[in-house]
Amino acid sequence: MEIDENKDYIYDAHELDVHEGQIIEKLKANSQKSIPDPDGWLDEDIKRNIVLTSLDWVIDWARRSSLWPVACFPACCAIEMMAVEGPRFDLSRFGMEILRASPRQADLMITAGTLTWKMAPNVQRIYNQMPDPKWVIAMGTCGISGGIFRSGYNVVPGYNKIIPVDVYIPGCPPRPEAVIYGIQMLQKKIAKSKAVPDLNELPNPLKKGKK
Repeated sequence: MEIDENKDYIYDAHELDVHEGQIIEKLKANSQKSIPDPDGWLDEDIKRNIVLTSLDWVIDWARRSSLWPVACFPACCAIEMMAVEGPRFDLSRFGMEILRASPRQADLMITAGTLTWKMAPNVQRIYNQMPDPKWVIAMGTCGISGGIFRSGYNVVPGYNKIIPVDVYIPGCPPRPEAVIYGIQMLQKKIAKSKAVPDLNELPNPLKKGKK
């Protein structure tokens, strides 16, 4: 390809050099100071990076946000509990999407249905195998008071006769909305509990050797 040296250009080369030099000199004159770091969060006051809370609140928040229920449904209220676990009511929103088959992996027992004295030792054994801290929800009339069978000689008149109950959910059977409300009540109860013992409640190793 041949280049015509006699070709006329629209812009003069000298004028372009002068114009470009003016732009560079202007940029140099306006660039004497360093541009500040755009990450403003690095220079925020220390008060914006401090969250004041208590150790009790943090531990209770973790406990109430990840309850692990154990499957302990002796009777028909389990049908409503299955509905709560389904996609419509979505119990996983409360961190309870998995029903544990082993009490050693659970911290919440949801009891439901008529309990006979023959079954009572097994329910109590399941509760004793759960690690602390642990909670119990009595679901349905039968779980609360024995229901229509409470006058029977072989029926336990309420789970609170053999294990401590934290929340009662009435109904025969209670609707899934009632079960969710009862779980929320338990979460509020956990949020108010004392997770860290006081200093005077802690064991003193110096007193072990003293008589």
